Amino acid sequence: MIPLRNSLPYDIIMNDVFVQECPFCRSSHVLLPLKPDDVKSMYGGGRKITLVFPCCHGTVRIIDADQDYLLANRPIRGK
Repeated sequence: MIPLRNSLPYDIIMNDVFVQECPFCRSSHVLLPLKPDDVKSMYGGGRKITLVFPCCHGTVRIIDADQDYLLANRPIRGK
């Protein structure tokens, strides 16, 4: 079972990937430096990336993704 505290929900709007809230600085509606094809290449653990949030430069290692969530290698959400 995937631990939810390691997951980050995302949305694809037009050709941009957004998160509702940065897990580090709590900024809202953050545009990620990813494209939808980058996210699709991570489905099933196919590719791993280090994601740098543009709002505060917090970093997290993304190890997997699906159609709703990005999965990090460590907890990034509250309880």
